[in-house]
Amino acid sequence: MYETGLDIVALADFYQKSCSQVLLRMGEVLQGRLFFYGALYELLPDVEPDWKVTYWTRSWNEELPEANVRGAEFLFPRKGHQVVPGSLVSRVILEGRPCLVRRITLLDDDDEEGLTAIAQPYTAWGNTATRVALVVLLGRDRKLIEPQLERTEPIAIERFHQHL
Repeated sequence: MYETGLDIVALADFYQKSCSQVLLRMGEVLQGRLFFYGALYELLPDVEPDWKVTYWTRSWNEELPEANVRGAEFLFPRKGHQVVPGSLVSRVILEGRPCLVRRITLLDDDDEEGLTAIAQPYTAWGNTATRVALVVLLGRDRKLIEPQLERTEPIAIERFHQHL
């Protein structure tokens, strides 16, 4: 998992498992080790709107309670939530390429470390994305996704404030 840079798509391909299985397992493996939020958005053509969260998971850092995000539940979509215009996932859908937000701030404080997030499309058939995998970590843990960044070369977005 760490060798791929927490890359849900690469792990699903490697283990020949679904992205949802990999995502849920990542949450189990990371539990207690670090703050992590992951979500899988899927194209559901028979539903309006057609892109929604179908699976999500998260983990907490139990050794360093201050290394968690609390009180920001609005930021982390749950099952059934639709893609928000202007979000990281909407950019991936429009661009058809992985996208990275280097710093997501929750407060109006410039000294805040914030979060970092990467989302990438999964194309099972042809060139059209049918899923988007999202991974969110504390900014201090960005090094964990470096292998994914090197491999996928995402479009970099410098900053979001209070949204993914």
